[in-house]
Amino acid sequence: MSEKFNVMLIVIDALRADHLGCYGYSHATSPTLDALAADGVLGENLFAPAIPTQPSFTTLYTGQHPLTHGVIAHGGEAMLAPTAPSLAEHFLHGGYHTCAVDNLWRARPWFGRGFVDYLDPSLKHTLPVAVTCEEMNDSIIKWLRVFGADPFFMLIHYWDPHYPLLPPPQYRGRFYDGRNPTDRGNHSLDRWWQHPVGLLARNTWLRTPAGRITDADYVRALYDQEIRYVDDGVSSLMQALEEMGLSQRTLVLIMADHGASMTEHDIFFEHYGLYDATTHVPLIVRWPGHLPAGRRLPHLLRANDVAPTLLEAVGLPAARGMEGTSFWPLLTGESDEGGHDWVISLECSWQASWSLRTREHKLILNRELDPCRHFWPSRELYNLQKDPLETHDLAQTETHLADDMTAQLEAWIAAGAAAAGLPGDPVAAQGITLGRRG
Repeated sequence: MSEKFNVMLIVIDALRADHLGCYGYSHATSPTLDALAADGVLGENLFAPAIPTQPSFTTLYTGQHPLTHGVIAHGGEAMLAPTAPSLAEHFLHGGYHTCAVDNLWRARPWFGRGFVDYLDPSLKHTLPVAVTCEEMNDSIIKWLRVFGADPFFMLIHYWDPHYPLLPPPQYRGRFYDGRNPTDRGNHSLDRWWQHPVGLLARNTWLRTPAGRITDADYVRALYDQEIRYVDDGVSSLMQALEEMGLSQRTLVLIMADHGASMTEHDIFFEHYGLYDATTHVPLIVRWPGHLPAGRRLPHLLRANDVAPTLLEAVGLPAARGMEGTSFWPLLTGESDEGGHDWVISLECSWQASWSLRTREHKLILNRELDPCRHFWPSRELYNLQKDPLETHDLAQTETHLADDMTAQLEAWIAAGAAAAGLPGDPVAAQGITLGRRG
């Protein structure tokens, strides 16, 4: 490809796929994202190999599984090797002006690798997650007005709808029926008020002058309001691209680092647990004139596939060491063959767990008793076709299948650990990080 085009990678933190209209959600949370999906390609089954934010973003940046790059926990001690592949560095070496609008460099230095410009509009906030969509877009648009004529790769990290769930006043009240959210007769949050995780939420944004919130639907509505807020922010950004004449020249890929559980599995408004509410993330790709409109991909994809896909899209070779598989031929319609038979995910922040997910089933291995008092068993098995919400654990009844999937997962972990030069399973060795550090 002789002519260089732009790539804009937008990561919306904590955005679960099934709360978007284009994935079948009933509330009007995402008109802009729905329109972009209709004008481009939607991936129905993109999954995060690691949660939460730090290991997930590292997986995205390197194109490697976390067992390979070693950053398996949020708040862990592992540092990314300087020899690990870097998506931004590869774009930079390919002649692109690279820019990140983000603040993850404040947590780990490798998130700044390869970016000529790193804009952090959250610096004036005590909490990085407090940065607003307006502040983000102001930084993005100012940069584009100066450098948008050059081929660029831009990474944008919107923090909404990550908690605390504090949507702007003009979004309050949407998606909620107006009943009293502090009704003492509503017990849907009783377990949350007894929960050891989320003290900040219980003492701050889940309290009102009328008392503490008791209705889980009210908090779910706050999450949806935050989604609509960031959706409007994306709308403003897309409008700016159009006004600057950049829409036709810019591939836009929108995804999330992880989702968020509302109340499923007694996980309240957080993003841990290797269930689909947290590991299944959106994938929307729009590039007018280059990608077909309205195409949907049912293929099983992994977040570490994104980096090689973006590189192939603009004619750059995949970086050495990237393990992901480009799904560019799927996006263009050149091929309907691709994707994976399974996805392996891990976490050891609030949980220390592994999962093996196929189209039909999911196995979860819990390596350590968690600090959140869920008392989950050491092994869980779900039939995703019959039980997509993962409510009926079959590990005790479908023992042959559970044993087979356990053997497959344990063999993969052992082989990956050996290839990485590790003495054994790093999740079991490191255990829970955030649960111990508070």
